[in-house]
Amino acid sequence: MVYNPKIVAIGGGTGLSILLRGLKKFTPEITAIVTVADDGGGSGRLREDLGMLPPGDIRACLLALANTEPTMEKILQYRFKEGQLKGQSFGNLFIAAMNEIYGSFEEAIKETSNVLSITGKVYPMTLEDVRLHAELENGKIIHGESNIPCEAQNEGCRIKRVFMYPKISYPIIEAVEAIKNADLIVLGPGSLFTSIVPNLLVNDMVSTIYNAKAPKVYICNVMTQPGETDTLGVIEHVQGILTHSREDFLDYVIVNTEEIPDETLNKYITDGSRPVVLKPEDKSILAEKNIKLIEERLVEIKKNYIRHDNIELSKILIKIANKEY
Repeated sequence: MVYNPKIVAIGGGTGLSILLRGLKKFTPEITAIVTVADDGGGSGRLREDLGMLPPGDIRACLLALANTEPTMEKILQYRFKEGQLKGQSFGNLFIAAMNEIYGSFEEAIKETSNVLSITGKVYPMTLEDVRLHAELENGKIIHGESNIPCEAQNEGCRIKRVFMYPKISYPIIEAVEAIKNADLIVLGPGSLFTSIVPNLLVNDMVSTIYNAKAPKVYICNVMTQPGETDTLGVIEHVQGILTHSREDFLDYVIVNTEEIPDETLNKYITDGSRPVVLKPEDKSILAEKNIKLIEERLVEIKKNYIRHDNIELSKILIKIANKEY
């Protein structure tokens, strides 16, 4: 049995930060590799105003791994409600200040990690100023991460692929070393095309992950995302990963089988989101691809929000790391 297995979690957004909150209860050896392709909201404004990488997803992951007073987390999560700072997170401003003080985004994250006394490490997927674009199945090209779901929805068309400019971008050396030395590499949960796949577009990232000795696990989302994964089932989510990597890239896929109460589900359906369905034929397709399917009840509902149960999910990941699956 591997005690304190080294786990590398790759992604971004709410999904990754929720997973990290669970994982840190089981192992301190966590490395989060986080997308910096987002260009909307408060992060996007700082990116344009200060010429820095977007801090939002990284902030969420740092707070998920933080070991500090609850008041500190409340302060860093606080969003201003009025004036020119309306909608901006204080945590984003804190990282922006660190970026100015230390003269580099990488150092800003390291120093913020120290201030928050985090469990593990958090790294941006690259230090390059990358921009995400998408090609729809009808051939239309969408520019900018924040525009992709909205414009795809307006077109009523699925995303065929995503790509980044500049085409040449490199991962951080520490992130590459963490992948090489990992006992488990986890993709997701999170937005398929705008949080997870962008990490795979960084130069040599796919080959680095593929050649690592650790099992590669994809955690499929519980719900579809309007404009991004409308109508996509489990196999289509998996194929989204494989299309942007290689056909034999994954070893495991974790899928939720728990039904969601109608009261909560109806709210999501009204907003255009539905459960990600595992169809009978998906199982045989995954088997043909030599991907082991793990089906478990993994839903947690808080304040009518559907999330993964990060404790149950973490238990599964630890078992995989220990070769118990």
